[in-house]
Amino acid sequence: MAKMKKQEEIVPAEIRQQPICETLESNYMPYAMSVIISRAIPEIDGLKPAHRKLLYTMYKMGLLTGKMIKSANIVGQTMQLNPHGDAAIYETMVRLTRGNEALLHPLIESQGNFGKQYSRDMAFAASRYTEAKLDPICAELFVDIGKNTVKFVDNYDGTMKEPLLLPTTFPHILVNPNQGIAVGMASNICSFNLREVCTATIEFMKDENCDILQYMPAPDFSLGGGIIYSKEDMASIYETGRGSFKLRATYSYDKSGNCIEITEIPYTTTSEAIISKIMESIKAGKLREISDARDETGLDGFKIAIDLKRGTDPEAVMTKLFKLTPLEDTFSCNFNVLVDSRPMLLGIKGILREWICFRTECIKNSTKYDIEKKSAKLHLLTGLKKILLDIDKAISIIRHTELEQDVVPNLMDGFSIDKTQAEYIAEIKLRNLNKEYILNRTTEIDKLIEEIADLEDLLSSDKKIKKLIASQLSAIAKKYGQDRKTKLIEPSQASSIDEEEMIDDYQLTLFFTRENYLKKIPYSSLRQSSSEHKLKEGDEIIQTIEATNKSEVLLFTDKATVYKLRCYDIPDAKVSTIGEFVPALVSSEPDEKFLYMAVTSDYSGMMLFAFENGKIAKVSLSNYETKTKRKKLVGAFSDKVPLCGIRFLDKDTELVAFSDSNKVLCFSTEKVPLKATKNTQGVQVLTLKKKNAKMVRIASPEETFIEDLKYYTTKNIPAAGCFLRKEDNGQLSI
Repeated sequence: MAKMKKQEEIVPAEIRQQPICETLESNYMPYAMSVIISRAIPEIDGLKPAHRKLLYTMYKMGLLTGKMIKSANIVGQTMQLNPHGDAAIYETMVRLTRGNEALLHPLIESQGNFGKQYSRDMAFAASRYTEAKLDPICAELFVDIGKNTVKFVDNYDGTMKEPLLLPTTFPHILVNPNQGIAVGMASNICSFNLREVCTATIEFMKDENCDILQYMPAPDFSLGGGIIYSKEDMASIYETGRGSFKLRATYSYDKSGNCIEITEIPYTTTSEAIISKIMESIKAGKLREISDARDETGLDGFKIAIDLKRGTDPEAVMTKLFKLTPLEDTFSCNFNVLVDSRPMLLGIKGILREWICFRTECIKNSTKYDIEKKSAKLHLLTGLKKILLDIDKAISIIRHTELEQDVVPNLMDGFSIDKTQAEYIAEIKLRNLNKEYILNRTTEIDKLIEEIADLEDLLSSDKKIKKLIASQLSAIAKKYGQDRKTKLIEPSQASSIDEEEMIDDYQLTLFFTRENYLKKIPYSSLRQSSSEHKLKEGDEIIQTIEATNKSEVLLFTDKATVYKLRCYDIPDAKVSTIGEFVPALVSSEPDEKFLYMAVTSDYSGMMLFAFENGKIAKVSLSNYETKTKRKKLVGAFSDKVPLCGIRFLDKDTELVAFSDSNKVLCFSTEKVPLKATKNTQGVQVLTLKKKNAKMVRIASPEETFIEDLKYYTTKNIPAAGCFLRKEDNGQLSI
């Protein structure tokens, strides 16, 4: 005890107890906010910090107009702004290149192997082998960046300045796709056609209640393909910033080669994933019409070739492929954007509204900068104009001033000008102190006054700023706009196929054993086999039912539960195998015992439940049919009294009931009314006169081997039945 006490004393107090909430807030929250704000979520200029640092570095290197240089050089220079390894920076660069084809409007011109967006395995070359420069459209990202349009901050070590945002002259955030996963949130913004975005923005500035869908109907992707277009779903995405839509591949049929050629695929998948899924489906027997699939991408562009077997309908095959492979895929939208360092989930109008506010502020900042520069120049020229009145006086003042430091004050006194104007005049070269030079310079005064007035008028009018934004957008749409790559497919034109239509249907036999093993053996396999069934030791087959591969299996248990299975979900077996263990197949409870198996394809017929108290319930099998593919139904029958028999009837028939007091009753199931609920107790059929008597089983006439059943037959129920005759006792099948 003393030793333990001593150990406790030397444990520092700060690690004995820490409030979990305070610890998480102080340690985890800064990390989470850093990932959200400084890494994963794009800002209103459509760029993440890593993108912005890279592009600004290339801009400062003169790569907007210069020649291409090695990517390794660009990556190295970017490290001055981005404190990450060269691999991370280069991967960021790769996605922005024209060669990678990830962006609708690439930001970087490239030369060399930069991989492909549509390929998972095509690795990009090392940075020492590739070259790059900024794409011409980047000029629109850096317009007037030197005019205080955006804020600049210190880089990570305080040696350089970098912009917080880029003053994009168009809503770049909607033009190129962007995806990011932060802590507790994510962003997935699809790309839209530049021309359509510019038009929609112009119309939105005119009327915020306009229908954006009219001008910007749907996203547009660099890989093309088609969107299964629902105006209602797209309107919801535009409104809320969340939702999803289906993308489909574009294909053509080559009749001469009897093959399907896929030329455009959904943006969310890759050629390897598609081919892998096709081959997997062929092996599983789901695409028997296809003999081979291969990637034939080359200099002519992307292509996947799918060879068909003779006599195959290509349209039907494509319908299957859309169902089974990523040739039809889903794009999930999540328009999370950082606005003033705050993550916001915005719809399209919300994004346009925030971008217009941002762009308006950029124009105001650059206008203020121009006004300041022009005003300063006007001020200097106004002082220069005063010299025009007496150039000789200015020369005389300078010449007769004994000390250099007195030149500026003497000019200020001589011409009633301020120090800035005097400094400017004093710095004029002697050769420029002529009337022609001074007249040429002073003629700019009226022009400057007019320009400053126009700029001040622009600065004070939001309407004129919006007009300027609209004119810039129109010019950009005309210069860089391109036709849509992704086509719109009406739902009525998008053929679909039900999952069951793709499943082969064939004759089979189901074998159910006492130890709850189930065998599904195709008729062809059963016919060819001559061996006996392999069973677990001590087990026996209790039910044998003919069915098809699309039939449904209903398995009833002693817990008044029924488990439902599709035959095609049960693996094919052979006579020489033990089969599937049903509890494992349906994930039943450990103490649950399976009593009976019923098989149906249309839920016609009836289920009959016999109880030990002599009652029998008749329930339509359609009561167990569900619209959804439920695999378990509780309350399949009444559990108030133990069961003594259960069977499926396709029509009413005669049955024989037995009691433990050796009484037998033959009755017609027509006398038992059909009940509407599954858990009904039914009606009394066999009257039990003794106190502890009970009904022990029901059987068909064939199962009893009793020759004269008329003796035990009754017209009406309930009935007590008759004692089993000695001559029938030996014939009874146990």
